[in-house]
Amino acid sequence: MAFIADFHIHSKYSRACSKSLDLSNIHAWCQMKGIDLVATSDFTYPKWFKELYDKLEESEKGVYRLKKEYRNIYVPKTCVREIRFICSTEISLIYKRNGKVRKVHHIILAPNLEVVSKINIELEKIGNISSDGRPILGLDSENLLKILLSISEEIQLIPAHVWTPHFAIFGSKSGFDTVEECFGELSDHICALETGLSSDPLMNWRISKNDKYVLVSNSDAHSLQKLGREATIIEADCDYPSILNVLRNDHPKIKTIEFFPQEGKYYADGLRNEDLCFSPEESKRYNCVSPNTGKPLTIGVAHRVSDISDYPLGRKPDTANEYCYIIPLQEILSEILGVGVNTKKVQQKYFTLLETLGSEFEILKDIPINEIKLVDTVLAEAIKRMREGDVIIKPGYDGEYGVITLFDETERRPSNQMVLL
Repeated sequence: MAFIADFHIHSKYSRACSKSLDLSNIHAWCQMKGIDLVATSDFTYPKWFKELYDKLEESEKGVYRLKKEYRNIYVPKTCVREIRFICSTEISLIYKRNGKVRKVHHIILAPNLEVVSKINIELEKIGNISSDGRPILGLDSENLLKILLSISEEIQLIPAHVWTPHFAIFGSKSGFDTVEECFGELSDHICALETGLSSDPLMNWRISKNDKYVLVSNSDAHSLQKLGREATIIEADCDYPSILNVLRNDHPKIKTIEFFPQEGKYYADGLRNEDLCFSPEESKRYNCVSPNTGKPLTIGVAHRVSDISDYPLGRKPDTANEYCYIIPLQEILSEILGVGVNTKKVQQKYFTLLETLGSEFEILKDIPINEIKLVDTVLAEAIKRMREGDVIIKPGYDGEYGVITLFDETERRPSNQMVLL
């Protein structure tokens, strides 16, 4: 069987995250999105861990389901599915290595809540895990991995959003150039890398020394609407041992669902406060500083990948997995309707489509265009273009999301209706 997983999300207890991110809402929205397996998130936070322990029950080995009494959110019949939870969280590390401050985020997968309890006991000795859903610890990455492996060899650490400038293993501001430089003698225990919103497999394939790592994609969702904006498709039984086996040994059984990387908020170089957005070539022309003020540019993912790559864009290694691009359905509807993504008009249309056609991933990936056309001809054309990569791109930079559109100005009318040419 194949299922869609999102290993990296957050709860209502994480900083700058929606208070709606509770287990009942996450369970409901995963059905509407078409996600089969989702991270518990934030399992180091004591209040959230108690909720996980009280409200989840083991369904298959190492994966959990929400108890029936907490499934109290309406879900369209077309979207109803069984949702599983996997013990997964994100940890933020800040430490000094080789005279440089390192700021790195990691995903931790654990085989069950009992092991999670042991992880929490050990991490509480090191720092304050009660301050935030995503704790910040003054702990070296290699030492964290050593602690985790001493608890259980079945724990898997995955470096998170590996190219993000400020908080990632390869980040331009505080990262490393290789996995080995970060994890030292324990680097063989790393089997996967999370690409993050601002990179895609094509970009990662430029670095041949990373070919041995499977690429996974996740949403890093801070709100319900962002669940599944990136995800990983796994061909295996939906239990922890099978998932771990695929991650460690059977990479061809993994595919990814990707953002167009230019939409990520750290794709290009630039300075948001000065409205400067540069390609790597342009920023090098200005010695990577603002031509207006001389301030250093925030070096984006495309630039950083280019700096440490040994191949040009277009290489495809033997270990490459399949992937596809999506634009979240609400963003597509926002463009078609000419109103904000969070407006009532977009929300009403979104839920009508779910009631009529099925889950968001089914609409974006699977339902034939001719079937969508019977419901909405403009939406059908938009999804056809998205699937074919026929998009208009304004890249993101320095914390500013990019914009991916499907229709040009000649196809927009003042009435906010599309005219298909």
